[in-house]
Amino acid sequence: MRVVLCGYYGKGNGGDEALLATLLQMLPDRVTPIVLSGNPQQTRDRYHVEARDRMNLFSVVQTLRKSDAFIWGGGSLIQDVTSAISPLYYGGLMTLAQQLGLKTIAWAQGIGPLKRDTTIKLARQTFGNCTAVSVRDQGSAALLSEWGIPCTLAPDPVWALESSPVQGLWDLPAPRVAVTLRSHPQLTATRLDRFTRALIDFQKATQTCILLVPFQQSQDLAIAEAIAAQLPGVRKVFCLEDPQALKGLFCGVEMAIGMRLHSLIMAAAEGCRCFALSYDPKVSKLMAEIDLPGWNLTEIPDDCHVIYNTLLEHYANGNSLTPEQRQSLVDRSLMHQELLHQVLSS
Repeated sequence: MRVVLCGYYGKGNGGDEALLATLLQMLPDRVTPIVLSGNPQQTRDRYHVEARDRMNLFSVVQTLRKSDAFIWGGGSLIQDVTSAISPLYYGGLMTLAQQLGLKTIAWAQGIGPLKRDTTIKLARQTFGNCTAVSVRDQGSAALLSEWGIPCTLAPDPVWALESSPVQGLWDLPAPRVAVTLRSHPQLTATRLDRFTRALIDFQKATQTCILLVPFQQSQDLAIAEAIAAQLPGVRKVFCLEDPQALKGLFCGVEMAIGMRLHSLIMAAAEGCRCFALSYDPKVSKLMAEIDLPGWNLTEIPDDCHVIYNTLLEHYANGNSLTPEQRQSLVDRSLMHQELLHQVLSS
């Protein structure tokens, strides 16, 4: 069975690459995946799969005509806050796959935010015509329920991604703390400066090795390097492109401070204490669902000493998820795999 995988792949985003790696890990053995990618050669080399240029619409259409199924492969593909064009791309391909008679799966989706009437109408139509749908959060499930569309609700599949060791990690002194920030309008220069000064004091007090981890280098690397240049103690900017290694990094970390959704999922899955800085409803939903401490970016305290004391308190006395909680999240995330096998094995 030839199955086309569609997502924000091959664009240098660690979270979306982790979703692709997990999807490939969960597909039935009989499936031959064809990935629509922003960097087809890199995708072929990394995952040993067929790949097509996601923007070459002639090639994409030809691939769909020769395939048996089409999957939206995880993440917030259908939202119109960061881009009005993006949902039209994904929705258009899903509509075409449905018109061509392919089995269609909306897999591990986080739907919204949806602000435009045209996007809402497109989302309702495409999700409603899918062979099967799974979502990763209560809000998405509630929206589909409101539309009368059945779905499977399960934790983000990256909870179940297999991790791999990171070369050089264990040569760095312990304890280690990972920091994953990204550029965002709400992370103003003033807020970033306050956070950096708090992190400097935090490192002095704890004598931790700070790992700056860009999940998408185009958005994260400059911030990581700017913070690293100011830290007084041992620090390292860790640029990892393999999503399994990215998750494996958190095996050797005591605490993670993260904006990126999948940095927090990976860290929590590996037993780290986590502190979240939310820039998006999907991060806030995760904070609520697994009781993660943190702030929305707009709520970061004005006093860097308050930030410092909060981080220090969580480092000293905060809790990670218990092994039982982590295993429960992994087990429930495998419901996304069960859905794949039900649809693609019939």
